[in-house]
Amino acid sequence: MSRSKNLLVIMSDEHQAALMGCAGDSLVETPNLDRLAGRGTRFTNAYTPSPICVPARAAFATGRYVHDIRLWDNAMPYIGEPRGWGHALQDQGTRVESIGKLHYRDAADPAGFDVEHIPMQVVNGTGMVWGSIRREDERVRKDGRMLGPYIGAGESPYTRYDDSVAKTTEAWLEDAARRDEPWCLYVGFVAPHFPLIVPQEYLDLYPPERLPPIKLHPRDGYVHHPWVGKQSFALAGDEAMKDEDERQLARSCYYALCTWLDHNVGRVLAALESQGLADATTVIYTSDHGDNIGARGLWGKSNMYQESVAVPMIVAEPGGAQQTCATPVSLLDVSETIIDHFGATLEGDRPGKSLYDIAQAPDDLDRVVFSEYHAVGAVSGCYMLRKGRWKLIHYVGFPPELFDLESDPEETKNRAGDVELKEVLADLCAELEAICDPAITNELAFADQDRLIESYGGRNKAMHIGAPAATPPPAT
Repeated sequence: MSRSKNLLVIMSDEHQAALMGCAGDSLVETPNLDRLAGRGTRFTNAYTPSPICVPARAAFATGRYVHDIRLWDNAMPYIGEPRGWGHALQDQGTRVESIGKLHYRDAADPAGFDVEHIPMQVVNGTGMVWGSIRREDERVRKDGRMLGPYIGAGESPYTRYDDSVAKTTEAWLEDAARRDEPWCLYVGFVAPHFPLIVPQEYLDLYPPERLPPIKLHPRDGYVHHPWVGKQSFALAGDEAMKDEDERQLARSCYYALCTWLDHNVGRVLAALESQGLADATTVIYTSDHGDNIGARGLWGKSNMYQESVAVPMIVAEPGGAQQTCATPVSLLDVSETIIDHFGATLEGDRPGKSLYDIAQAPDDLDRVVFSEYHAVGAVSGCYMLRKGRWKLIHYVGFPPELFDLESDPEETKNRAGDVELKEVLADLCAELEAICDPAITNELAFADQDRLIESYGGRNKAMHIGAPAATPPPAT
């Protein structure tokens, strides 16, 4: 199948998969993403390889699992090794550039882009070192909350940065229209990632009384899984809300940031059209992970529930028609799609498959998709495996969770203890073991993090290294 000349990859940050109009949400306003889905394939079961920024993006860059590349947390950014899809394009001379958030180490690293425009990287090239301290008897809880001290209307460095990313992309596309060469452009927005601060005009769209009820909140009797309960100690989310009004305001701000993101995506798509590039460009939209936005009393990401681990994913080719694909996929498949789009090659074995091929085939509901988490707040490794209607969450040293996403898409009932599902659980555990040994991988992650902490002078010094919450963007 012939491919379009160009490829535009847009990745947001922390966009919950369900919060798009095209995904069935009746409240959130995402007209530009809805139009994109209206002429492309929306993958309804898409996942991140790790529900936290730096590992997810490193896995996406390389097309490899986190435990394969051993970049476990937000203090282990990508530096260009192992080589990834960007290098594959460079090898054959395809123009490949980035604009916006990467969350790698440094623009000087050979990360697979000819040019990185206004890149947002980890703080000081080191990232959130304090988050690597996560053994239960040593873990750190920073003062304040991860969401930041202020929630509400206004501008933040993040909204200003996204505006700059959109402006830079508009100028880049104007320049690209004057050149007669194929290109791949990666655009990284930071919305709807916290801080939960958004221009008033967007916040006004979501008064608290319009919001749906908070799902499975502990005040209503929901009890956290013990691993999740221990993790929430480090993240200071829901319990750090001043009151119910602020809790609801935070949810309104998140919805508003989704619409702010959509606005900026619309600017990029409009520029693509006005420059005469739309008919020669395939557009991929996705996010690095989701956000809990208060479900189960949790905020941010960092767990394996659908709100956190599922991602939006749309592939729109010129002249494409609206369709959905239920085959489970992940960001690793986006990596393979980029390589496939340009007919490039990359050495090494990788688990992903081109989304073009997946979309053209009948839905394969039994395809296995995997995610893992070894970062801030995790007292042990956590793994997710999706196969068919079933989803396994495996916690090292803790009981598992098993959900039937067909009959229980909201994950309200853990079925891991059901005798009649013993064989289902055993099959999923075997599939997990075929990807990695959970216990051995857990120890490997801890060992690598112990060495990292020691390299910074030990726990007492490492606990003060890194942003306490959201990574600050660069000056633009």
